[in-house]
Amino acid sequence: MSMLVDAKEKWAASVRNLIVGATSDEGGTRTSTVTVGGGTGLPFMRFDGETPHKPVVAMEVWDCVPDDWPTALMGALGDAVNSPADWARKCEEAGAELICLKLQGTHPDFGDSTPEAAAAVVKSVLEATGLPLMILGCENDEKDNNVLPQCSQIAHGERCLMGYATEDNYKTIVACCQADGHALIGLSPIDINIAKQVNILVSEMDFPLERVAMYQTTGALGYGLEYTYSIQERGRLAALSGDKMMALPVVCMVGQEAWRAKEAKATAEEHPELGDESTRGVYWELATAVTLLQAGSDIMVMRHPQAVAALKDTIQNLIK
Repeated sequence: MSMLVDAKEKWAASVRNLIVGATSDEGGTRTSTVTVGGGTGLPFMRFDGETPHKPVVAMEVWDCVPDDWPTALMGALGDAVNSPADWARKCEEAGAELICLKLQGTHPDFGDSTPEAAAAVVKSVLEATGLPLMILGCENDEKDNNVLPQCSQIAHGERCLMGYATEDNYKTIVACCQADGHALIGLSPIDINIAKQVNILVSEMDFPLERVAMYQTTGALGYGLEYTYSIQERGRLAALSGDKMMALPVVCMVGQEAWRAKEAKATAEEHPELGDESTRGVYWELATAVTLLQAGSDIMVMRHPQAVAALKDTIQNLIK
C-alpha cells in the first residue's frame, strides 16, 4: 500500500518583526502602534506560509508646502498642507496608520530651515496625532546629520522610525536611534548587495536588527516597476531562505514615485488622451502600491487619500 507523503516544502526562516510607536505603558505618548514583518512565506500565499502582520499604510506629511505636486493631489489635501500638524490630522482622518514626516524644508535648496525648526515641527506633529511617526531627513547628508539628532531627541521614547541610514552616511542616525529608542530605515539603490551591506554596517554598531527596516529605492508603474518587483522578490526569497541580513521589513515610498510619473501628473489639457487627471494619478499610485505589496513590502507610504482608502480595502481582501 502506498503512503501519502506531504510534499510541501517549508522555508528555513522568517522576516523579523518591527514595532513602530510606543504607548504610555511603554514610555511614549502614541495611542496606537504598528507591527510589521513576521512573514514565514511569500506574501498572502497562505499555502506557503503565514502573514501574521498585515502591511500598513502610511501617509506623507511635509514640513513645507510642496511646490511641484500636481494640482489633483494638492486639491485632495486642501489647506492642510499649510500646517504639518493639520496635515497629520487630515491623514489620520483619511485612515493612515502611520504618519511619515519628511523634513524637506531643511534641505539647503528647499528653505534650509534650522534643526531647531525641524524639531519644533516634529513636536507639533506628535501633539497633533496619536499615530506612530516616521521621520525622514532631506537626504542631504551634512544637513541630516545636524537635523536628525535634534528631532530624535525631541521624540525620545516614542519609538519612531527614522531615515535614512546609507552606505556612506549611517553612524549619526544609528547613534541617535540607539540613544533615544527609535528604529531606523536603511536606504540603498535597487541592489541586494548594497542593501545587505547597509544592514551589516548598522548591525556592526551593535544596533539590533529588530529595529531596522529596508528601503530600496523603487520605481512607479511604467518606470522600472518590473525590475523593482523582481529585486524585492529576490530579497524576500533570500530572507525566507535564511539570510538574516535580508530578513527585515520593507518600506516603499509609493506616493513619491507614482506622483512624479508623467502619466500621473500630466493635465488633461497637456495630454487629453490620458483622461481625467483627478482620478488618473490615484489609479497610478494604487497600481504601484498593489504591485509592490505582492513583492513583499510591509510599509506603504502614500499621498492621496483616495489611494489610501483603496489600498487598505485591497489589503483587507488579500488577508481574508
